[in-house]
Amino acid sequence: MYRHVVSAISIATGCAVSAQPAGSARRTLDCMIQPHQVVQVGSASPGVIDSILVDRGDIVALGQPIVLLTSTVERAALAVARERATQAGGERAAAGAQDLAQRELKRANELIAQNFVSKTFLDKQRAEVQVAGGRNDEAKERRRLATREYALAVAQLEQRTIRAPLAGVVVERLTSPGEYVDQKPVLRLAAIDPLRVDVLVPAAAFGQVELGRQGTVVPELFARTPHVATVKTVDRVIDAASNTFRVRLELPNPKGALPAGLRCKIDLALKLPEAPPKNVPGPLAANGTLVPAVQRR
Repeated sequence: MYRHVVSAISIATGCAVSAQPAGSARRTLDCMIQPHQVVQVGSASPGVIDSILVDRGDIVALGQPIVLLTSTVERAALAVARERATQAGGERAAAGAQDLAQRELKRANELIAQNFVSKTFLDKQRAEVQVAGGRNDEAKERRRLATREYALAVAQLEQRTIRAPLAGVVVERLTSPGEYVDQKPVLRLAAIDPLRVDVLVPAAAFGQVELGRQGTVVPELFARTPHVATVKTVDRVIDAASNTFRVRLELPNPKGALPAGLRCKIDLALKLPEAPPKNVPGPLAANGTLVPAVQRR
């Protein structure tokens, strides 16, 4: 009987020792892989969609044309502006008239020195030079204005082409050819290189996560291949409800091998306190048996 009591005490003592927390340990945390950036692409000017050059799932490059709006009027205006900007006849005529007026003034000065003409004639020639110079300047100003109008027409025509504001993938088409767009988004694009990894870290690990720290990310895919991500931002405010803070990492994805929207596990090599065990053995009763947790309450 005594040996049975001693054995029960020894077992209970051993269980109690093994149930004590061993301090802190490393463990993985739940995370989510998100696109680096998601944008809804709209039009800079209202109009009717002529054609959409991409579809859902297509990879687009930065600046690639993705939507064309009807541009009949803008193309006609561009042709007129191009004609005006290339017309140089008026400028050449004004320059020729100014050159002629300057030569006549020179001859008038020679004749006035020989008393062949009056000073009135000389004043008239001087006035002709000034008028010719003003007409030449006016012709140059009209040419510069026509050049700027041509640049304006080019810019207006360019607004009829919607280009990709980032390199990524088409997530969703929101319109179709023939629809009128003003403030309505046309497409939704997502940048997937690099990817963004968001993780909620327990507040007990605050101060352990610093910028530039690397973590091992394992996406919930069939292959479950680990990837290395780098910490880019660390929140400085603890969420009181969950007692966690958010950490955002950057995960390179040069070939687009990883899709966005995946759940994942991440190991940041953090020292976190172990969770208390659920079934903790209680003290011994008088007969040598353990007291259940319900009775201890």
